[in-house]
Amino acid sequence: MTQTYHVKSFGCQMNVYDGERMAELMEAEGMTASDKADADLVILNTCHIRERAAEKVYSEIGRLRREDGSTPMIAVAGCVAQAEGTEIARRAPSVDVVVGPQAYHRLPELLREAKGGKKALDTGMPAASKFAALPKRGVQTRPTAFLTVQEGCDKFCTYCVVPYTRGAEISRPWGALIDEAKALIDGGAREITLLGQNVNAWEAVDDKGRAQGLDGLIRALAELPGLARIRYTTSHPGDMSESLIAAHGEVEALMPFLHLPVQSGSDRILKAMNRSHTAASYLKLLDRVRAVRPDIALSGDFIVGFPGETDRDFEDTLTLVRATRYAQAYSFKYSPRPGTPAAEMADQIPPEIMDERLQRLQAALNADQHAFNRASVGRRCDILLERKGRKARQLVGKSPWLQSVHVDVDGAAIGDLLTVDLVDAGPNSLAGEPAMRKAA
Repeated sequence: MTQTYHVKSFGCQMNVYDGERMAELMEAEGMTASDKADADLVILNTCHIRERAAEKVYSEIGRLRREDGSTPMIAVAGCVAQAEGTEIARRAPSVDVVVGPQAYHRLPELLREAKGGKKALDTGMPAASKFAALPKRGVQTRPTAFLTVQEGCDKFCTYCVVPYTRGAEISRPWGALIDEAKALIDGGAREITLLGQNVNAWEAVDDKGRAQGLDGLIRALAELPGLARIRYTTSHPGDMSESLIAAHGEVEALMPFLHLPVQSGSDRILKAMNRSHTAASYLKLLDRVRAVRPDIALSGDFIVGFPGETDRDFEDTLTLVRATRYAQAYSFKYSPRPGTPAAEMADQIPPEIMDERLQRLQAALNADQHAFNRASVGRRCDILLERKGRKARQLVGKSPWLQSVHVDVDGAAIGDLLTVDLVDAGPNSLAGEPAMRKAA
């Protein structure tokens, strides 16, 4: 095996989790982390969601060539690897290993094959879980940690490649998740974010033989000593059960933040996207969440310029935004993914129209985010300190509503929960002043 490695992850939080697990695999092989420029092995953990994702991977591969013409060992992992595995092997001769997101537990074996001079490729989706083959979680470098509980998707939205790159919906077993959460807490994590393509579709049988949904897992994790905060993402409106909604009002450790993508405010476009909700049903769902947790911060995803989107359809999206008042949101121009139904639809929207609509949407979303931050001024809350700030004595933490809060403080450390008064707000962060030395 090579001696040093570097993992570069692109895209979603699930890729961040996968990248961390790949790093743990390399550490278990006796390798040590290094900067990309000096590493003997570079693992590119790719994402297929963004526009021209494959071309960006090839550009990244090209940038790995060093001044003397040599390259490190290169492994391409993740969703681009899954979607274009044989093409990567053909088009990029410098790549030694191509491995999909359901097979990366085989990385050590594949790297040994490649060291023997053989190109190694595995884009299978085995029924057996990869998680059992991964090392036990160790010391955490941050007080926050990700825990993948569910993978894959059965929804088949017409724009999305996830069912093809991540496979069908699979829920990890109860015991494995409780054990991994305990290991994360023992390693220093104070906050755990539960991850899944449709995380609220998770279901399993607990250690007493009872059927459980995500709310049951959250309630069990909240009982673990040392865990202060729980979050989850990404949710699907169709899987937002009443019991999960109730947990937002009943579980203190579950933070008042919900990321619930809607994608469009037009019922006609939602139907074309194969989304199971309407604009009205989505808003009613948010009303039910707010009824149990009035201070909930809402986040969402939007696609503008989906094939056939008219000016009226886009205005419907702006109407939904005004009705929701998002604390945060993500918005993107539609870009066709090869193999998806939407890529073959008529009435593809010209780029200049998509650009104009995206600018208008983002202006509205940014204004709502700033308004939410301004409305937070005067609150007293606990922040979980996560990193150093730019100034001496400054630390940055997250509020319960997932806002970054800067605070100047002595005697506090990363990983502490600090009670602060929120005193000022900008578009993307807030300033806080310590209200007392530390929260309990």
